[in-house]
Amino acid sequence: MISNNTFHSEVLQPFQIASEKYATSNAFCINEVFYSYKQLGEIISSIRASVKALKPGNDNVGLVANDDIETYAAIIALWLEGKCYVPVNPETPAERNRNVLTQAGATVVIDSSEQVLFPELNVIRSKELSFSKPDLEPVQVADDALAYIFFTSGTTGVPKGVPISRANLAGFIKAFFELGITMDSSDKCLQMFELTFDLSVMSYLAPLLKGACVYTIPKNKIKFNYIADLVEDHQLTVALMVPSIIHYLRPYFDEINSQSMKFSLFCGEALPLDVTGEWAACIPNARIMNVYGPTEDTIFCTHYTFSRDSYNKASNGLVSIGKAMNGTFTIIINDNKELVNAGEKGELCLGGVQLTPGYWKNEEKNKEAFFYTMYNGAPARFYKTGDLCLADEEVDIMYLGRIDSQVKVQGFRVELSEIEFFAKEFLNKVNAVAIAFTNQLHNTEIGMVIESTEFNTRPLIEYMKTKMPGYMIPTQVRFIHSFPLNTNGKIDRKLLKEKF
Repeated sequence: MISNNTFHSEVLQPFQIASEKYATSNAFCINEVFYSYKQLGEIISSIRASVKALKPGNDNVGLVANDDIETYAAIIALWLEGKCYVPVNPETPAERNRNVLTQAGATVVIDSSEQVLFPELNVIRSKELSFSKPDLEPVQVADDALAYIFFTSGTTGVPKGVPISRANLAGFIKAFFELGITMDSSDKCLQMFELTFDLSVMSYLAPLLKGACVYTIPKNKIKFNYIADLVEDHQLTVALMVPSIIHYLRPYFDEINSQSMKFSLFCGEALPLDVTGEWAACIPNARIMNVYGPTEDTIFCTHYTFSRDSYNKASNGLVSIGKAMNGTFTIIINDNKELVNAGEKGELCLGGVQLTPGYWKNEEKNKEAFFYTMYNGAPARFYKTGDLCLADEEVDIMYLGRIDSQVKVQGFRVELSEIEFFAKEFLNKVNAVAIAFTNQLHNTEIGMVIESTEFNTRPLIEYMKTKMPGYMIPTQVRFIHSFPLNTNGKIDRKLLKEKF
């Protein structure tokens, strides 16, 4: 028996209890079809039987991230069996997905698709399995075993893996509920994220531990329209969204009056103060929170509650990301890794129980991103976020932007250099620069400036679509005879951005 197993006490045991206590209650609503906790448990058990039959050593299991009950059940089945899931989006280029699965060492894939996507691997076809007996009792696995690996955009065109341990995820769940967020079997909770995006984990997992119902967004629906309908028609009570969603909903705010919403959380992008104030009128009874955190620190790790009646802390019109959640350490450093004073700008660094063990098989990147320093009288490990921030005298953190060229698009983290990498690969010696710009809806899009006379860019865009997910594909392309340079002799990206 393994002692001090926090993943068991914070995640698996509460799920077991909820499954038994609320067997007849709805666990999921997927494309207007409801599934009870009993049904979910039976599908979990059937998938787990196939996982049990795997040869020893298959600890990292690929998961084709479809929007169906079998895919969600597979996650729980893997965790009960002590395995780690590695999600791949079926709409992402196959070459990229194979790279992810190869890096993770995943030779087994759980797939609920009608047509098998990776026939060269050992495929568990989860829709074809039959239920024989309930099996929700977890095996004993140490907390340092992995819960999942998410692969994010990498600078060289190769996705980089971020492994999250069972202890990391247990630490998040504990800190999340210590924020005062309450859920029970009457709650209806939004899950708007792709399962390859780590905000999905909170959106499905937290409700399942409390007997609540998770409402997902079908991939063939317009996301913001469907969310608006769910909020109104199903009277959702808890929602974590990226801020771009309420930018899309803004023209319809006058029609939205959700009395049922209790908790409205935002993450993944900077949250503008003005639109938050307008959204508050649409959900008069809800606590609105701005939360922040990179994949490397397990979903999110800081929080700020929006005030309806008084002053809200903000910088450049962006709501503060607030203070660290329980178990997380935050510091702000200068270029010499020295702590800055209150009110001074620097790079935000994160430590504590939610911090990843390190990038998957990438020691070079680990040396760049992680370091040790003294914290509260003891050495502590920290992650350099690349985010420019400052903290006020009350230790509330203001987000000021990115230090490097990484941006958030639709909540997904994107390296502009990766987009440039594939563009230049196709263009063969012709230079190209990727630019993140704000459109008329105040959402982030990707533009590209090419140092050339004009030409038909359709072949370029089609090539990039075979290499990258849709949110990384430039929506607008401009041409320029010669790139402008700044005083340091570098390409002046600020001037290029003015073209969009």
